[in-house]
Amino acid sequence: MNEKADIAIIGGSGIYDASILDNVREVDIDTPFGKPSDSITIGEYGDRTVCFLPRHGKGHRISPSELNSRANIFALKKLGVKRIIAASAVGSLKEELAPLDIVIPDQIYDRTKSRPSTFFEDGIVVHMGFADPFCPEASSSIVDIAKSKGYNVKEGGTYVCMEGPQFSTRAESRVYKALGFDIIGMTAIPEAKLAREAEICYTMIATVTDYDVWHEEDVTIEKVIENAMKNEAAVKDIIVDCIEKLSLDRGCMCKDALAGAITTAADMIPYEKKRMLEPLIGRHL
Repeated sequence: MNEKADIAIIGGSGIYDASILDNVREVDIDTPFGKPSDSITIGEYGDRTVCFLPRHGKGHRISPSELNSRANIFALKKLGVKRIIAASAVGSLKEELAPLDIVIPDQIYDRTKSRPSTFFEDGIVVHMGFADPFCPEASSSIVDIAKSKGYNVKEGGTYVCMEGPQFSTRAESRVYKALGFDIIGMTAIPEAKLAREAEICYTMIATVTDYDVWHEEDVTIEKVIENAMKNEAAVKDIIVDCIEKLSLDRGCMCKDALAGAITTAADMIPYEKKRMLEPLIGRHL
């Protein structure tokens, strides 16, 4: 495949504005894990090549639990992507994080139950560090960009990732709040884990749509969509600057995450597995 991209944007279709790109094209990519959520839009912005992947497919037709995140991340790896910016609508678990605020989280608490979250199984074992699930280098840059534009941004915070697609019960919401978590959503896992396994920097622009159900107001999909649409303009504005200003020279741990992490002896990894995962592990074997 000849197509390449430097930066990937993953999120809802509302944040994509292909009009900012030149030489726009759509590509269909096959992976050993199946097809990504949809075709990937690629274009140029200055000297950067950018790709957009609609996480839930065009028209938002794929449930969080049904996302083929392995195919999504593997496809971006095949494109040569170095940095992923994930856009995500979230609920707030803190009074001070109001709807329409922006959070650049630095931690994740995983409450998912049924999602494949590794590329490495069936003959290969990889124990990879995941203490800091978001790329600190890219996250810091995005915080600076968002603040310079005057947005109300919280730097850091814990994103609790629930299974969904239902919203929380009141009991769950109150427990998450009592545990000190900041925001709640349904998509950071396994995206962040798989991006780290693929040695791609992963960072998130999380936009608050509601206070979840610990607050006096119930969460309604109408309110979530209304606020998500209001947040889209801010996310687009930040992303345009990110495309231009994010360094592609990476000094973070993400780019070498697999170094020393492949536990299985190289001569014991099945040949077909090596061939299948070559874009991920080739340089480490």
